[in-house]
Amino acid sequence: MEVTLLEATEDPEELICKAARNDYSGEFVGGQSLEATMATVDGDTMREKQATLIGHLLDHGHFGPFEHPQITFAVEGVSRSCMAQITRHRHVSFDVQSMRYVSFDDVDPADVREGELVVVPPSATDPDWVGRNQKSGQVDDSVVEERAEIFRDTIEDAVESYQDLLDLGMPPEDARFVLPIGTKVNMVMSMNARMLMHVADMRAAADAQWEIRGLTEDLLDIAADWCPITFDHYEREMKNRKNRLAP
Repeated sequence: MEVTLLEATEDPEELICKAARNDYSGEFVGGQSLEATMATVDGDTMREKQATLIGHLLDHGHFGPFEHPQITFAVEGVSRSCMAQITRHRHVSFDVQSMRYVSFDDVDPADVREGELVVVPPSATDPDWVGRNQKSGQVDDSVVEERAEIFRDTIEDAVESYQDLLDLGMPPEDARFVLPIGTKVNMVMSMNARMLMHVADMRAAADAQWEIRGLTEDLLDIAADWCPITFDHYEREMKNRKNRLAP
């Protein structure tokens, strides 16, 4: 999978601080400088003042100001299984590559065995991999080889059958029914900073599935550059604690 930043609010932490100070200010924050808005906040520099205020907001559950900055990601090559999980977050906006209007008739089914078009889970190739709800632990090489062969045969056959149905005149919106849930799609997703922290609470947790956990960690890596004070505090003080950040 590949995650790319498409668009994001400029100076997100300035916006967070202005929004937060508005709640307790007798002056109109829209008509004064950031320096004036932050004058009574502890800190010798503006960054220190922002860190003081943002840390206070997060520590005391005042999450509303974090709903103002918005960020948009483009995600390439996630499975339909992962997409079904992430799209359950109703305060995130999505556009997902359509399998009604985009057909995969030019993909070589033989290449699907090696990871083209379909995500191959690590448990299909790694004997040491142990997933959640797995009834057994690690397996020996012969077992994982059998897993890999069954998995690769199945996805190759599915894509070949899909293309045969297209050749027989079936519309892509119907032929897609035979494709596996691991079929890769691309999507665009937008959310605010608060929602991104909530998604991370749910999807970067140790009990989340490996693919969506990897997606969320990639989102957090980008967010750390975009909104550094906020996501540094989140990583240090809040991550994996199920902080009830959902609106």
